[in-house]
Amino acid sequence: MTIRRIGSNHRMSEAVVYGNTVYLAGQVAKDASQSITGQAEQVLAGIDALLAEAGTDKSKLLTATIWLTDMGDFAAFNKVWDAWVDQKNPPARACVQSPLVLPDWKLEIQLSAAV
Repeated sequence: MTIRRIGSNHRMSEAVVYGNTVYLAGQVAKDASQSITGQAEQVLAGIDALLAEAGTDKSKLLTATIWLTDMGDFAAFNKVWDAWVDQKNPPARACVQSPLVLPDWKLEIQLSAAV
């Protein structure tokens, strides 16, 4: 099978398509000065774009792993997530608290989806 890489550099790819599955790297906000709501909206919009480039969409999500730097943001994040996710086809999901590489990032999301 062919492996297709999207948004690659010397270190990583933003997404990798193998067979009928796309694997996204952890996605973070481009503008980390935003609130959890603003960062979540940015990340999910970026995920939509990567999924489209891979030939799929959020209705085909398989898994989602979410890292929040502050579990106090859990409810605010879920409000944005619930407005975005295809509620008829939600992925298997995990959400944990963890520090991220840059202190201004409030969340990171990694997904896989069927193509």
